[in-house]
Amino acid sequence: MARLASFTIVSGYKPVGAEIDPGPLLGRLIKAGCRLVLPVAARENERLLFRAADAARQLVSDELGVLAPDARAQTMVPQLVIAPLLAFDGTGARLGQGGGWYDRTLAFLRASGRVFVLGLAYSGQEAERLPTEPHDQPLDAVLTEQGYRDFSR
Repeated sequence: MARLASFTIVSGYKPVGAEIDPGPLLGRLIKAGCRLVLPVAARENERLLFRAADAARQLVSDELGVLAPDARAQTMVPQLVIAPLLAFDGTGARLGQGGGWYDRTLAFLRASGRVFVLGLAYSGQEAERLPTEPHDQPLDAVLTEQGYRDFSR
């Protein structure tokens, strides 16, 4: 928690399907003083935007049908991205839902400044080795019910 709470702007997500719910972790980060933003898919085949998640503002469906802040919410750049995933491996490779949304977004964020990417998963989602392509963006760490693993390079 000490390392994660050192970030001031944190991106969470609304879980889809069997993705683990980041709510408890996000609640602790908000209590520690972090500002929460949520990803928004605004246009197909582009990167995600991050908008301030204000408890007083209602969420709307984005391009992918995921609940997200509307266009009136402030756009911000997260320092910590908590990323959903379907699988990960011991090298930090991540398999998402497809479409490349997070890969495009993380490549952009990494090119424009420092961002830390934390995968949130169940330990049973770890694969021996995931196939990767040059555009795939790795995790810096993963948090499971069995603990925290740092893949930082």
